[in-house]
Amino acid sequence: MKLLVTGSAGFIGSALSEALLARGDEVIGLDNHNDYYEVSLKEARLARFADNPNYTHVRLDLADREGVEKLFEKYKPERVINLAAQAGVRYSLTNPLAYMDSNIIGFAHILEGCRHHGVEHLVYASSSSVYGAKTAMPFSVHDNVDHPLSLYAASKKANELMAHTYSHLFNLPTTGLRFFTVYGPWSRPDMAMIKFAKAIQAGEPIDVFNYGRHRRDFTYIDDVVEGVIRALDQPATPNPDWTGEAPDAASSSAPWRVYNIGSNNPINLLDCISELEKTLGKTAIKNLLPMQPGDVPDTYADVADLIHDLGYQPSTSIELGIKKFTQWYLDFYK
Repeated sequence: MKLLVTGSAGFIGSALSEALLARGDEVIGLDNHNDYYEVSLKEARLARFADNPNYTHVRLDLADREGVEKLFEKYKPERVINLAAQAGVRYSLTNPLAYMDSNIIGFAHILEGCRHHGVEHLVYASSSSVYGAKTAMPFSVHDNVDHPLSLYAASKKANELMAHTYSHLFNLPTTGLRFFTVYGPWSRPDMAMIKFAKAIQAGEPIDVFNYGRHRRDFTYIDDVVEGVIRALDQPATPNPDWTGEAPDAASSSAPWRVYNIGSNNPINLLDCISELEKTLGKTAIKNLLPMQPGDVPDTYADVADLIHDLGYQPSTSIELGIKKFTQWYLDFYK
């Protein structure tokens, strides 16, 4: 297929692009190369596949309405995977308008491109952050998610609502994927795993919020990529049993779906740090702090729908995942 992957220089987008090229798809990769973190890392990710004859790179910001329109007109992708977004919960506390530009306006431009150019299926990144103040575990896609705790989370919930209107009005199949704490090689330097690894290696203290009592459903990058590809290959369809009297939050009478992609096995943050200490051969100096604004105490993904509909369940253990991450980290950062 000819596929548009936005955020192709990002953590998940680059891994996905590499996997799609490996199976023979043609990939149009879009990324704006912004400086939210070091651009050199983005360039290094792209270097893994930029010379592939089936890959075309476009440097463009999703907020550029005319640029996105021209992109769709020129390349006419059959399916689209939108992973480009302003990421990070904590950054949304200090720079909220960046989330409006990328996650709301940019996503609207993607929806319009799909609508006007006959795209067969739009798959887009949502987030476990949409569960917000919910405390009942595990988090199910069939639950209400109307209480986000950060603007980042609110923007991802908005994406799901925006996608639904396009599915309903224009019969555009859309699938939203709620990612749960993705980690692994080539990850973003603002993410906990790599921040901890750097500090432990340097003998510097690490900030451990909520006094280390967080539990996170850590999900290895390869598992996430396989889940995205399975979703991509199975366009969303209407749920024939959906009714307005008892509406299901995960499906619709329109071709719209949302899924959790998580390990279904939450890990205590201190246990994760302990595993990092083992693989790095060094002890962490922990600076225990209270809960950060915008954070949620725990995440725990119910992946029953992912298993039932897409035939897949993430399976990489935290021990194996951290081992692979550490090997990459030590090699890349010397």
